[in-house]
Amino acid sequence: MPDNSVDPSGNTEAFRAFTHNAPEEPAPSKLPLIVGAAVVAAVLIALVVWLV
Repeated sequence: MPDNSVDPSGNTEAFRAFTHNAPEEPAPSKLPLIVGAAVVAAVLIALVVWLV
């Protein structure tokens, strides 16, 4: 008895077409990380200056 259901992951050509045509997601912005690091550095510098 033949199996009538087709596994899409079993078809290499279809899988390659799917992976090559998948839309690329834009990389997340690093600006919040840079701003956060600058704020932390400013607070640490202010703390050191206040303690000295």
